[in-house]
Amino acid sequence: MTANAQKSLAPAPEDLELLGPRFPGQGELLPPLARELLLALHRRFEAARQTRLSERQKRQARFDAGELPDFRTDTCAIRESDWRVAEIPEALLDRRVEITGPTDPKMVINALNSGANCYMADFEDSTAPTWDNLLTGQRALRKAVAGTLDWMAPDGSKHYVLNRDNLAVLMVRPRGWHLDEKHVRIGGASMSGSLFDLGLFAFHNAAALHAQDRGPYFYLPKLQSMEEAALWDEVLAFLEVRLGLPIGTMKVTVLIETLPAAFEMHEILHALRGRIVGLNCGRWDYIFSYLKMFRKHRDKVLPERGQVTMLQPFLKAYSDLLILTCHRRGALAMGGMAAQIPISGDAEANERALERVRADKRREVGAGHDGTWVAHPALIPVAREIFDAGMPGANQLDRLREDVVVSRDQLIAPCIGTITRAGFDGNVEVCVRYLAAWLDGQGCVPIHWLMEDAATAEISRTQLWQWLHHGNLYLDDGTPVDFTLFDRALLALPSKLADRMKLPGAARIDDAIVLLDALTHADELAEFLTLSAYPLLP
Repeated sequence: MTANAQKSLAPAPEDLELLGPRFPGQGELLPPLARELLLALHRRFEAARQTRLSERQKRQARFDAGELPDFRTDTCAIRESDWRVAEIPEALLDRRVEITGPTDPKMVINALNSGANCYMADFEDSTAPTWDNLLTGQRALRKAVAGTLDWMAPDGSKHYVLNRDNLAVLMVRPRGWHLDEKHVRIGGASMSGSLFDLGLFAFHNAAALHAQDRGPYFYLPKLQSMEEAALWDEVLAFLEVRLGLPIGTMKVTVLIETLPAAFEMHEILHALRGRIVGLNCGRWDYIFSYLKMFRKHRDKVLPERGQVTMLQPFLKAYSDLLILTCHRRGALAMGGMAAQIPISGDAEANERALERVRADKRREVGAGHDGTWVAHPALIPVAREIFDAGMPGANQLDRLREDVVVSRDQLIAPCIGTITRAGFDGNVEVCVRYLAAWLDGQGCVPIHWLMEDAATAEISRTQLWQWLHHGNLYLDDGTPVDFTLFDRALLALPSKLADRMKLPGAARIDDAIVLLDALTHADELAEFLTLSAYPLLP
């Protein structure tokens, strides 16, 4: 923070309560001035946040009643007129490979040292929001920005430090608008997780990053409308004024990971046009959103997760439309996540997995994407080689994709496929194992050589609910997809995971089974897995 900004803030008021277990160094991370800023954010924006969340519920009710999403008629002028977003900072012009992951000190160091162009520090899908995780992450990022972060392995075998040169550009993803922060209460109400994550990070780091010509830069998740984007713009401008920074200093990339947002990409860019630098194909959450939006539509049921690839027509249309929209407006079009992780002890299987990554990245760069995501440092050179070959310049902003025409029906058309027993049982296993790890404080978990996070677990969970509640569906071997099949898979899981005491979250597997059983049998699909599980976190 600037000295002038500090003078303008009053001592922390008494009506902001910190309810989490006392964290070592909590007073330094949440001093009175930081708490006053959080209070100001809550008072200014909480009512608007609740309005936006209420609009989501109304829209979903219309979808449940049979309405289909479409491009808005009241915003035709935005889509049809000529305008461009603000100039992209030099530090973000080349984003060909980005890595993402949680905010623990070891991950932060490894990601910043990884050789990726950017590192998205993720407080959302990769982080289980325990009070300890959140404050540990904020402290790690604060030290990383200052260049002082280090970490010693518990057994003392290795000391991790930041490289002096060639660090990835830091970007931070706060939690989405729908998530509360139960450890911070104001006037008896929980604070927004979004405002807590972003506000506290900005308080500690915005001035330092601005001085380094590094933003600060953010990824904004789970938006569903231009109005939600406009709310973010107001929040960021408010912070810039309070922290003594020029308007537009804070730059953002928006993840297009909900079906409604796919119909409002021009509008979202326009709402944030003074600070947005790009859109990202958040493919896993987008598939989850498709399932959730069409949960009551029998004709929109999708096959098992492994068959819903970016080559499916509705996902290809989504990717093409994002590239077309971004490049027309001067914004970067970022590709999606490669969730694979190295397969140790099986060179042939590892090479097959790497070839799937290469094929996916060739598709992205060939389509016109300006960069891509990976979940593991070992995939960075693989992705970089593909993008270096297909994109010799810093980006592909000059590739306008005027050949692309995408209709409403293309964006919502379901894909054809099957449900195998392995696919059904795999969804059950992924849900239970991820939930157990999440309840134990781990937000991303390697399962069967894929890095599973909240988004991929949501696909599995939502598919189970949809398959079971629509009825008259069958596995490819003719077995009915019913609750008998589900209950048997769930009951068989503990013995299947015979070595479960070695698994992440082993102590919470029974809790995860109970929760998944309740969520799947419920008459209505729970909006988010993490909302249902959050009360069970410490």
